[in-house]
Amino acid sequence: MTVQDHRYHRPAPGVDLQGRLSPFWRWLSELVWRLEHGFERARADARPEEDTRVRIFLILIVFSCVFAGLALGAAYRALLAPAGAHGFGASPDALVRGDLTDRNGELLAINIVHYGLYIDPAEIWDRGLAYRQLRRALPRIPAERLRRVLDGDRRLIVLTGLTPQEKAAVHDLALGGVTFEPEDRRAYPLGISAVHLIGDADTGGQGISGAELAFNDEIRAAGQRGESFPLSIDLRVQGVVENELAAAAIKNQAKGAVAIVTDVQTGEVLAMASWPNFSQSNRGAAPDGATLNRAVSGHYEMGSVFKTFTVAAGLDTGRADMGTLFDASEAFQIGDRKIKDFHAQNRVMTLEEVYLHSSNIGTSQLAVQMGPDTMRDYFRRLGLLDASTIELKESARPVLPRRWDNSTLASLSFGYGIMITPAQMVQAMGALTNGGRMVPLSLRRGGARGAKPQQIVTEDTSRAVLELMRANVVKGSGGFADAPGLRVGGKTGSANKLVNGRYDPSHALGSFAAVFPVDGPLTAKRYAVFVLMDEPGTYPKTGAYVAAPAVRNIADRIAGFLGVERRADRWRTASGEKIPQYQDVQGDGL
Repeated sequence: MTVQDHRYHRPAPGVDLQGRLSPFWRWLSELVWRLEHGFERARADARPEEDTRVRIFLILIVFSCVFAGLALGAAYRALLAPAGAHGFGASPDALVRGDLTDRNGELLAINIVHYGLYIDPAEIWDRGLAYRQLRRALPRIPAERLRRVLDGDRRLIVLTGLTPQEKAAVHDLALGGVTFEPEDRRAYPLGISAVHLIGDADTGGQGISGAELAFNDEIRAAGQRGESFPLSIDLRVQGVVENELAAAAIKNQAKGAVAIVTDVQTGEVLAMASWPNFSQSNRGAAPDGATLNRAVSGHYEMGSVFKTFTVAAGLDTGRADMGTLFDASEAFQIGDRKIKDFHAQNRVMTLEEVYLHSSNIGTSQLAVQMGPDTMRDYFRRLGLLDASTIELKESARPVLPRRWDNSTLASLSFGYGIMITPAQMVQAMGALTNGGRMVPLSLRRGGARGAKPQQIVTEDTSRAVLELMRANVVKGSGGFADAPGLRVGGKTGSANKLVNGRYDPSHALGSFAAVFPVDGPLTAKRYAVFVLMDEPGTYPKTGAYVAAPAVRNIADRIAGFLGVERRADRWRTASGEKIPQYQDVQGDGL
């Protein structure tokens, strides 16, 4: 045998590659040889009783050594082996997923053991009898599939997902050739609640969508440790958001709807809902578009919520302040295109008035003055040119403009010419209202792992945006979002959708991007709320009417869960009554 042959011919235990015995094996073989010769001498000397006593003594020694070895091994594994290195959970291929919970430990997903039914027809004595008994014990078993397996010549699976009760019913038949294999089945006790966010896992124990896929390896590792995996969402907040979103969508006869609540300081998603929803257990019956998580996969031209970004860029670059004047007395001409206001003021306005009256003319002028490089830079800082940082694999990239000319800049300034996801919107709003830090959006409790927030605008700009958003709710287009004592700030958004190459007013969307409370230190706890209604069937279709009321209701109901106290600010009392010196200037701006 050559040296290369050693790769394929393993030496016997105790023998090295040169064929020599190790000292231990040499000693053992000599001991066995001496004992055997001792037996032979006993027989030769006609002393059979010596032969028997020696053999019994040798057997006792062997058994004592075996049991001592087992005892030592058990003690080592119980006391000294590393955690998780023993038991069934140690297998990296174990079909075990940890329970999925919300941030407070409330159950979102759990494993329930099911079984696969296998039949080896070669071991079935009476196939006809077996067919009848199996059909009687398990009526849902597919008749055609059962016949095909029974008529075959090899072991095959007949049915998956047997419950323990179904397994027991088949097992009690005592049929030869019928066996079971455990399956790791995922159960979702909340039904349709948070269905898009949680996602699904297959029978092989692998996540295939939502958080189940995004955190697949960590959920499996948690299961092998006997632990659960917490998400950032709060089921109490999630329930309120789903309830209010569905109510608003039905009231406004919307085609679809989205709502998201986040902690702007940590980037944690506390609730995320997409309407209509569906049941994982009956996915095939879901309405068209119901399985799409619109919060991270839906693309929308969002309208005037983008004016917050344009104004923030203007303030941050020093190109404008709240008193800067913009001439909105007539349409803004760019080439052969005229940009008009939805509710024209036909006058010169300050930057604050441009925002409160949602003037397309004013923000277009500001965007053109800043130019393409500045606008592109701030859109990049705000995360509007890339997919949201949220861990969900479904998170989609935006649809970006091909050119950044003056006409495009004007469109971008009031939310046309770019299609983003709601997750991108709420992430950008969070960055403008938490002191100017871009914090990654995350479904992980505690926020994104290893996150390093980037300062994208100054603290002064962030503080100015908060003040402006609050003023817009008190005396601008966002009045219907004002929740008593919660100091809500926000911006309306409305847009017509592109249908057959033209923007069609009958296919519109309305949204509202809010934050509360706006007062207090920039580092104080603060929450973003975003609601979008896709193609509402009612009129008016603007964000002020179809989305702002839902934001108010959500903030009003979740404030107690989040520890937000109701109190007065310079605009409103704690009960929400107006302070006399401030008057509303309600508008329906885009």
